[in-house]
Amino acid sequence: MTAGRQGAAGIIVGNEVLTAKVADSNGPYLIRKLRERAIPLLGLCVVPDEVDAIVEAVVSARRRASWVVTSGGIGPTHDDVTVRGVALALGRRVVRLPAMIDIIKAAWKGEEPPPAALRLAEAPEGAELLPLPGTHFPVLACDGVFMLPGVPRYFEAQLDVVLTRLPAGTVALKVLYLSATEPEIARALDGVAMAMPHVAFGSYPRVGPEVDWRVKVTIEHEQPEPVAEALTRLVAALPAGCLLRVE
Repeated sequence: MTAGRQGAAGIIVGNEVLTAKVADSNGPYLIRKLRERAIPLLGLCVVPDEVDAIVEAVVSARRRASWVVTSGGIGPTHDDVTVRGVALALGRRVVRLPAMIDIIKAAWKGEEPPPAALRLAEAPEGAELLPLPGTHFPVLACDGVFMLPGVPRYFEAQLDVVLTRLPAGTVALKVLYLSATEPEIARALDGVAMAMPHVAFGSYPRVGPEVDWRVKVTIEHEQPEPVAEALTRLVAALPAGCLLRVE
């Protein structure tokens, strides 16, 4: 267990993302899937294929969150250094897992795999393999860090396995649509938010002419009671007549 609070953090590893050679889709997918299960995402960052950068990102993420999901850098080529970075961040050696060696050899169907292929068996010492039905390669996990591939279809499949192991949360949400502008509601919203710091508030001005509101305000908490209380307080504090509807 890490020092972080209950929630997850994501780390996207890859020079190709930072240089716009590849548009990252794994980060947005991670956000959506965690949101569906009401698991708080406490941070998401993109780092280069550099061991030091990965170590720093993993150490930082584990301070904030109970679980860390990485994307990319676990293949057999020179720039696949995620396993090494995670191992250093956890204070563990890099070892080759016998079970992964067997999987790799089986994938080569009796032929001797090239030495580079055996790099896929490398893992932080003490890592476990989480089975992924219907595929050769399991999910690599160690001490709450899940090391997933960068190829989106493999990332998505492995993330589904990871999410089955994390406890789903609950979320209560109310959305207010207002005809007032943000400056006109700022005082009311600030007052309620300061009085209820345990509740999450969001304010989003209109970005297109196709909607009938000027500001959307969200109120969110794990339990419905604080949301209901915050809604009552905010409605009472808002300028008269600006509330269009609540969903």
